[in-house]
Amino acid sequence: MKLLTTAEAATYLRLKERKIYEMVAEGTVPCTKVTGRWLFPKAELDHWLSSSVSRPAGMTRPEPAPIVGGSHDPLLEWALRESGSGLATLAVGSEAGFHRFIAGECIAAAIHLHALEDPAADGNMAVMTARSDLQDAVMIAFCRREQGFVLAPGNPLAIASIEDVIVKGARMTMRPKGAGAQLLLLALLERAKATLDQLATVQPVCPTGPDIAQAIRAGRADTGIATRGVANAAGLDFVPIVWEHFDLVMRQRDYFHGPIQTLIRFLSSGELTARAQELGGYDMSEAGTVRFVL
Repeated sequence: MKLLTTAEAATYLRLKERKIYEMVAEGTVPCTKVTGRWLFPKAELDHWLSSSVSRPAGMTRPEPAPIVGGSHDPLLEWALRESGSGLATLAVGSEAGFHRFIAGECIAAAIHLHALEDPAADGNMAVMTARSDLQDAVMIAFCRREQGFVLAPGNPLAIASIEDVIVKGARMTMRPKGAGAQLLLLALLERAKATLDQLATVQPVCPTGPDIAQAIRAGRADTGIATRGVANAAGLDFVPIVWEHFDLVMRQRDYFHGPIQTLIRFLSSGELTARAQELGGYDMSEAGTVRFVL
């Protein structure tokens, strides 16, 4: 990932540094703070620029790649393959996948977002209703799934809450910034009036739930946040935190395209239901239904 300094970002965007600092303060430009310095991921700046392009009336966006970007989920990955949709996956986390979708880089985004003030709130719906640039978007339910702490067999540290993770110094894996599981972790810390600095975090960052399971099985970590299905598949213990919505966001015109329709039809199949039951921690009762449309 290429990171730009404030001066480099100003040059790249053809703005003054003072304006960059104003935008950082307003939260209107993608950035991150590392060791006291503001840094700007070039890829995120490109996505931000693309999403804000003003097009003449009647001009359509370029055709997006046949990729579902965003959060990783073993059941979704299986469904994309077994349905014969021809759609690929790109596991970059919920927020990054959503940004790529807005920029027109992928046909759909798989998201499970969490509000800082309430881990159990419907974060996906909150984000969709708050956006003013998604006039042609539709959000389709894939499933509800159970998120929680994944732990070594027998839960040797007797972890039952984020407070236990902190007090017992459990080594905890991190997910990338903007990943749904990482947003859930931040919400749990907010509710416990705690911070990331109080956790014994493990590096490197784990891109997906199965990566967390592997870190625990290898003895490199004590816990991390992932789905019950991930824990079951790896033979690990699981302490539930919350049931969350896991949705697919796409443009209305793309909803009617062959690959997406193939996937949508598969969402009501007995095969998908059976697979979900086998993995565990999935509720498929709303699969394929429209949860939001503009």
